Amino acid sequence: MDTQVSFLSVKGLSKSFGVVRALSDVTLSFMPGEVLALVGENGAGKSTLMRLIEGVFPPDSGEIHVEGKRVAFNGPRSAHEAGIRVIHQEPEIVPHMTVGENIFIGNLPKRAGVLLDSRELSLQTARLLSEFGMDQELSPDQRCEGLGPAQRQMIEIMRAVHAGGRLVAFDEPTSSLTDEEARRLFAIIRRLRSEGVAVVYISHRLPEIIELADRIAVLRDGSLVDVTSAAGASEESITRKMVGRDLSEMFPSKDPHGAEIILRVEGLTTDHVTDISFDLRAGEVLGIGGLMGAGRSELAKGIFGFHRRRAGRVMIDGVDLPGGDTAAAIMAGLGFAPEDRKEEALLLLQSILDNAVICIPDKITRGGLFSKTMALGVIGDIARQLAIKAPTLDTPVGRLSGGNQQKVVLARWLARQPKVLILDEPTRGIDVGAKSEIYALIRNLTRAGLGVIVISSEMPELIGLSDRVMVMAGGRITAELAGSEMTEDRILRAAMPQAARPILPEGEVAQK
Repeated sequence: MDTQVSFLSVKGLSKSFGVVRALSDVTLSFMPGEVLALVGENGAGKSTLMRLIEGVFPPDSGEIHVEGKRVAFNGPRSAHEAGIRVIHQEPEIVPHMTVGENIFIGNLPKRAGVLLDSRELSLQTARLLSEFGMDQELSPDQRCEGLGPAQRQMIEIMRAVHAGGRLVAFDEPTSSLTDEEARRLFAIIRRLRSEGVAVVYISHRLPEIIELADRIAVLRDGSLVDVTSAAGASEESITRKMVGRDLSEMFPSKDPHGAEIILRVEGLTTDHVTDISFDLRAGEVLGIGGLMGAGRSELAKGIFGFHRRRAGRVMIDGVDLPGGDTAAAIMAGLGFAPEDRKEEALLLLQSILDNAVICIPDKITRGGLFSKTMALGVIGDIARQLAIKAPTLDTPVGRLSGGNQQKVVLARWLARQPKVLILDEPTRGIDVGAKSEIYALIRNLTRAGLGVIVISSEMPELIGLSDRVMVMAGGRITAELAGSEMTEDRILRAAMPQAARPILPEGEVAQK
């Protein structure tokens, strides 16, 4: 590969936005028939680099070369014509157009060079769908409203391949995919590599990086700090380069928690979970593990009142919460940060301040009218405590990184001063450095006496953060583990759907 000519290379690329230096003197090659992983914390410069390569805006200095020739893109169209395609985290699909029209957009087959050749469009689309194994899921004339993330992504991939994409970049492609959909994507990426396409893979999920990549390029604070072979790389070594420090102490120390029970769940049954019972103590982090579909998120929503309760009790400080009443849960001191923060927790077009004060109308109104001064008085200190990175609290939440968006959700509940906080996948889509900050924040909350429930699919996170782990399968608790019993092996065995009875810590017996 050393003697191979790069398809694209950048030399001394730099870009600033005002006083912010987003990219500094980056030199990097992109080789045909190779997967180059681009990693770094949020704000490291990954997106800026891809936008320069895609022609979204020009570099302040430096050069871009395609097959050895210097180019100056005047927009994405000229980059597309050079064979460069970026498949963004939110696929660019026109909902009211058909599958075929979206794939061939900008290059639709015409009759006499003028009229759309619908028959030819349908035939070419059908061939592509069959080639990519999507002919059972999509049809050429199907409109794109309501398509899932994986289907939208596949349309973009087929568009890139049909258009002769010679460099295809994937930006956080598995963030909204199931495991099966991710496996299908990996197979397509390997196929592109075998066909001589230069593939760029951007992800926070380091196991995916190690599995797919040939080389790994690490950006930190806008600079390229390392380019290395993926062979023999470990998550620890990549993480160390990304953040510039050793994260062997990623998780804060676990402090002894009190004996006071602040949340008690007895026999909770909804349409999704069955006969769930447990206690949560002040100052404790209770982890909930299990496979996809085990009922973890459904349990959280049942406790919080999103789902109708068919049986059982939920108590905070010994006081029963009425079923199906989220307002009562909030008033009693329960907070809930859902898994999909963009869809279920945040108003992306609204400001940080607007999002953070949603649950405290009583603290930010004077004479029945909203008082920005009062709102800033409540949220300002919390935003500083959480180190939310934004120019002002008037910044729209949609412009923030994933880590800072999660901090806004936490700010909302800190303003409410809850007794119990349920966090569903609190670090999903967040880079490793921001994860460490979130872990420290969670421990600071427990030190202040809160009880925290953390639902996580990441085994190291579940074990490293929790004082105790409950494992779920099929809507039931199958294990409760603590201390040295919290191992990946025991959690995985308990998470298997065939687990027919609770796996209890040694020395305990099931209660009648």
